[in-house]
Amino acid sequence: MINRSKKLSARTTNGKARVSEETFDEFLAEQGLLEVCEDQAIKEIIATQLAEAMKAQGLTKSAMAVRMKTSRRQLDRLLDPATPSVTLNTLRRAANAVGRRLRVELA
Repeated sequence: MINRSKKLSARTTNGKARVSEETFDEFLAEQGLLEVCEDQAIKEIIATQLAEAMKAQGLTKSAMAVRMKTSRRQLDRLLDPATPSVTLNTLRRAANAVGRRLRVELA
């Protein structure tokens, strides 16, 4: 889980700061956005790790797609943090293609 335990502060209409004891996670949960934000953050982290591994190996997107036995278009979706749905199978193939392992755990 991503740690966002900072206190939130907001300005009131008279300009004075008001501090809330609510954490950012609590705020997001209250708004119904916590899971969406966590999913997005995880996707961005994985996409960044894959892109860095590809760069370190001098691996082009086309070569990576061949290693994964998929299309370049599918790889672009995997590396795009804005594309939300990615299967574990796709993530595992991507990790294997750059010599890494996919590890999923419940916290």
